[in-house]
Amino acid sequence: MKILAILYKGGNAATSEPRLLGTTENQLGIRKWLESQGHEYIVSDSKEGADSDFQKHIVDAEILITTPFHPGYLTGELIAKAKNLKLCVTAGVGSDHIDLNAAVKNGIQVLEVSGSNVVSVAEHVVMSILLLVRNFVPAHEMIERGDWMVSDIARNAFDLEGKVVGTIGAGRIGYRVLQRLMPFDCKELLYYDYAPLPEAAGKAVNARRVEDLKDFVSQCDVVTVNCPLHEGTLGLVNAELLKHFKKGAWLVNTARGAICDKDAVAAALASGHLNGYAGDVWNVQPAPKDHVLRTAKNVLGGGNGMVPHYSGTTLDAQARYASGTKSIVENYLSGKAQEPQNIIVGIGKYESKAYGQR
Repeated sequence: MKILAILYKGGNAATSEPRLLGTTENQLGIRKWLESQGHEYIVSDSKEGADSDFQKHIVDAEILITTPFHPGYLTGELIAKAKNLKLCVTAGVGSDHIDLNAAVKNGIQVLEVSGSNVVSVAEHVVMSILLLVRNFVPAHEMIERGDWMVSDIARNAFDLEGKVVGTIGAGRIGYRVLQRLMPFDCKELLYYDYAPLPEAAGKAVNARRVEDLKDFVSQCDVVTVNCPLHEGTLGLVNAELLKHFKKGAWLVNTARGAICDKDAVAAALASGHLNGYAGDVWNVQPAPKDHVLRTAKNVLGGGNGMVPHYSGTTLDAQARYASGTKSIVENYLSGKAQEPQNIIVGIGKYESKAYGQR
């Protein structure tokens, strides 16, 4: 059986650090195991264009392993060519780089390692909120330049205490963000989600649900995006919605880049309507060198907390999603039932509501 994995290149870091399991060098730690059973295991970071390893090998691979951090975009057109493909495994969480509707139509199962990165991403969200609200990045850049002007930083630095913070999406990650914000004594914690939290869960974080999105953002000092990307969330945070944000609000997106309109966000920063934007997700990954969000700034020349997509691929997260990937593949090879929480698309139907109400 041919198993194809599209992972990111780790270079010298992966050579010297074997715990970087999600790289082409360390191959999720499953090569010996697969080859000992007689399977062919192709691992590459080449994913763009007709001559890429991805497109060459997808035509006869039975299992495809991909990662959100260097996504191999499995389109409906490629699925039509993948005559042997039976299983797609996302090594991590987030399978929006796969045409899920085409997978349903063609009887291809799509699974991901549910929960493998939820703590990692939730921690990154809280870090990003703090670095924006406290104006950390310009302060650090000032020190690197050899300058020292406290007032230039303090004029746009605030406390998180007393602020209203809201999450778009209150699932596994969004809920953990709310939990981690509780000790900061925010004025109020809000959430926007098509499904209300169970009563006990909502009370545990003292969070209030707001059912209208424009009303929701208008109340928040900080908005954090923690929902999957699907037809209903593509371009959700656009120029029209940004008009309803509080002037000077901060926006954090560690979900998917395409949920936020990059040009609208950059314009809102430049105009002063947004005070900051942070996250690690981009509408195209790797992000082009001239991507507007690499250098977008607020009116004071700060407010940019963007980094490469790494929040969910800490060494701890990699250990979890490598182990989970092996378990999913092992279940498939042995005919065992998969863990229900990992199944996004079963055979011919959606098994999860994470990608919208189906």
